Order: sequence, then C-alpha cells, then structure tokens
Amino acid sequence: METFINIVLFTMLVVTAVSAVRVRSLFAIVMLSGVFSLLSALLLVTLDAVDVAFTEAAVGAGISTVLMLGTLALTAREEEPGKHSPLVPLFVVLVTGAALMYGTLDMPNFGDPAAPAQLHVAPEYLARTPHEIGVPNVVTAILASYRGYDTLGETAVVFTAGIGVLLLISGLRRRREDDDEDRDEGGQA
Repeated sequence: METFINIVLFTMLVVTAVSAVRVRSLFAIVMLSGVFSLLSALLLVTLDAVDVAFTEAAVGAGISTVLMLGTLALTAREEEPGKHSPLVPLFVVLVTGAALMYGTLDMPNFGDPAAPAQLHVAPEYLARTPHEIGVPNVVTAILASYRGYDTLGETAVVFTAGIGVLLLISGLRRRREDDDEDRDEGGQA
C-alpha cells in the first residue's frame, strides 16, 4: 500500500510540475508551486522524514507562496512570450537530470540495513542518546541536541522569512494607502 501511495504522490508531482511549466498565468504558477511543495511534504512524510516535511511545508508551501504572491502584486499577471528557443533550457535540464541519475547509481537501496548510515551513525545515536541526552525519543534528541545548531539555523531562516513577509505586506498596504490618498487629492483639485 505504501508503494502505491508513493507512486500516486510522484505522479501528482510530475503532473503539477508539467502544469506549472505549461501555464502562462503567473498566479496559477505560484499556486501550483505551493501545491508542489505540499505534495513534496506529503511524500517526505510517507518516507518517514517528518522534520524535513515540516520544513518543506512551512518554507516551501507557506512562506515562499506568500512571498511570491506579494511579488506578484508588484508585477504583471501574465508571462510574456519567450523570445529564445526552448531547446537550450531543455538540453540543460536533460543533461542535469542525467548527471543526477548517474550520481545515484552507486547509492545503496532504499531501506538497506547494510547501508553505511545504518552501520556507522545510527547505532551510535541509538546507543548514546539515552545516556547522554536522557530523552526517550531519539529523533527529538538528534534534532534538539546533536544537530541543535542546524535546527537553530532552520528556525532562523523560517523566522527571517516570516519577518520579510510581514515587511512586504506592510509595505504593500502603505503603498496602496498612499495611492488611494493621491487619487483622493487628485479628484478634489
């Protein structure tokens, strides 16, 4: 059943990505990128990477979508037709995709108990965590203690992005109020 869910999520990701490339409405592209991030977060949950899924949902679907919508409020609504041939970008994407696939050929199979991460790092964390940290949940202990600086950095990124969204929204509101005042003054003169 898990394999079926993964295949459905991957299919939905591909359909969303192709739709985002084909659509000309920038608003639709922003919405599709948010959907893509949410689908990615769901896929990461099915792969038992809940912490990464949370970050993807918060930053990818949440903050990035709000920032792009704010940017869209300041720009045009429709994409202008391209003046260059799409063959060069297609070639770059195909070469990059082939290089990434080639780079994964020597990786261990998913869930392989003989993978290096399972033989070297995981047993150390499982053995040391109860004595060093005293937290029964190993994932929480790793994120809050062993990888504390990394988690602090992720939190700082989310906080900074949130502040940026608030500043962007307040600037838009001020700009609209100024435009409304200018119109009112222009109409009275």
